Amino acid sequence: MRYHIGGLDRQKLLDLYTGMLRPRMIEEKMLVLLRQGKISKWFSGIGQEAISVGVTQALKTEEYILPMHRNLGVFTSRNIPLHRLFKQWQGKPGGFTQGRDRSFHFGTQEYKIVGMISHLGPQLGVADGIALADMLRRKKRVTAVFTGEGATSEGDFHEALNVASVWNLPVLFCIENNGYGLSTPSNEQYNCKHLADRARGYGIESRIIDGNNILEVFSKVNELCKSIRKRPRPILVEFKTFRMRGHEEASGTKYVPEKLMKKWSKKDPISNYEDFLLRENVISQEEIDKLKLDISEEINTNLKLAFDEKAIESTETKELKEVYQEFEYQNIKPGESVKNIRFVDAISEGLEQSMERYNELIIMGQDVAEYGGVFKITEGFISKFGKSRVRNTPICESAIVSAAMGLSINGMKAVMEMQFADFVSSGFNPIVNYLAKVHYRWGQNADVVIRMPCGGGVGAGPFHSQTNEAWFTKTPGLKVVYPAFPHDAKGLLNTAVNDPNPVLFFEHKGLYRSVYGDVPTEYYTLPFGKASVIREGASVSVVSYGAGVHWALEVLEKHPEIDADVIDLRTLQPLDIETVYNSVKKTGKLIVLHEDTMFGGIASDIAAMVMENCFEYLDAPVRRVGSLETPVPFAKALEENYLPKKRFEVILLELISY
Repeated sequence: MRYHIGGLDRQKLLDLYTGMLRPRMIEEKMLVLLRQGKISKWFSGIGQEAISVGVTQALKTEEYILPMHRNLGVFTSRNIPLHRLFKQWQGKPGGFTQGRDRSFHFGTQEYKIVGMISHLGPQLGVADGIALADMLRRKKRVTAVFTGEGATSEGDFHEALNVASVWNLPVLFCIENNGYGLSTPSNEQYNCKHLADRARGYGIESRIIDGNNILEVFSKVNELCKSIRKRPRPILVEFKTFRMRGHEEASGTKYVPEKLMKKWSKKDPISNYEDFLLRENVISQEEIDKLKLDISEEINTNLKLAFDEKAIESTETKELKEVYQEFEYQNIKPGESVKNIRFVDAISEGLEQSMERYNELIIMGQDVAEYGGVFKITEGFISKFGKSRVRNTPICESAIVSAAMGLSINGMKAVMEMQFADFVSSGFNPIVNYLAKVHYRWGQNADVVIRMPCGGGVGAGPFHSQTNEAWFTKTPGLKVVYPAFPHDAKGLLNTAVNDPNPVLFFEHKGLYRSVYGDVPTEYYTLPFGKASVIREGASVSVVSYGAGVHWALEVLEKHPEIDADVIDLRTLQPLDIETVYNSVKKTGKLIVLHEDTMFGGIASDIAAMVMENCFEYLDAPVRRVGSLETPVPFAKALEENYLPKKRFEVILLELISY
């Protein structure tokens, strides 16, 4: 292996050596502890240390880095106290996740490290968002993100590269190509000679670097980082390397040909570099022995601190509290000026006033800029807020959800428009596995609102008509809002933007231009978790939300003899179940209406909770009404049969006469 010192001084040469040696020795110790059952799992980076260390030392301490399983050198190079790492791996209180996640699945703002999730791909889009925030603030910084050659097959990889290219984001995409995705060799994963070649398709630069040569890694990455800081742009770097142990220790390495193992063992980044330093008289054997002794003592001292710390204890109350970042709702009352506007206008007005309130609120989505979105919610926003804040995106929902997460990590707010709620399936993974879990895992908030134009009744067919709130109400960490009236829509949207937690904001398309209401012209907020009792009665409790509220009111107008409580839930997570309980205790009968299909919908949960908590007050079975268990059909007659409005009237009358 050839080493070129270039302009590096002796101290830097030694720093790079120490930087690799420390994670290697820690790993060797962890493998012993793994066999002793003192840690639960280990993903070895032995043989790949030069990449983690070289890249991290080329970055500035204020620049974010997003590592993977085998990047222990990133954490040690950022000088995280070893006892905290050891406690993390043991699930102790002094770790970074309070025992809620394992190994390297954590982040820390203190050290500007953003940990991975097992789904791998989303962190590439997160890096885009972090870099976007830096670019908008005119900070000359690089964001470095790691991935393996296996994860380059994920759609998120391609989406993230495309977004970074289109927006010219200062991201260093680092592929650690170690030849195997678990046991699958590279020739069964992709059919190109070099993964770096893929950069051409996205119009970005790429480099191939010997990932086992620490001087080449550091020098070339340092050069690239300086260039990116001077002229922001994405660059893809493929590091050729190899892992000398299994994907994780339980998998072993039997699938690797012995000849290949021997070939790469001769390319060990530490032993080769150590021999080079000895030959060049940069270090002596005595100094090496002393350094290893010092690191060994450091490891043992910090291990003792970790082992001596008591096992983690928690309570149900504490665990539930940590799912969301604490949000102190501020009730901002509106002024006296009101105007009668459409539902769609109320959404637009709330969004515009939130943009005025927060200078670092970014709107992203397909066609949201000059075109104003397909429903014209953001029409005219470009002239007022500029293209830097109102951003058209490529058709890549997953990457944009992830980028919104990255903006939040870097201290900004994001509102993302799903062009139709149906399309959220293409961005489902980062919503339910990243945004929803990130605060519970390591205390990072996801200050993201995802707007969800939804619902049927407009003849839009199976892919533009779903009301899919139930996909998210069962996911801890998400908040779900679903207003029925213009006044509520504006106030709740303002609160959603204020809330530092991820909010799915459902907007029924059928209400956009058909429902009018008096809405305060000034900025105001409404609380989450507080239902609205819009009609009071004593014979039956009618519970709904969104378009269902209007259907219920229409039916009740036809039947003035029915004395009903009508409750508009407004938010589904948090859910104001107490208002439902109080109503049922008064009326003795409950019917829950929603547009979603019946099975697995929120009506099922409400019915179950009422049965568990109000059984002695009931005078009849709780009734649920939802749409047919089919996809949403296109033809008018079929869609009317699909939707629950007519069935609601029949079942309501049955319940009244029970």
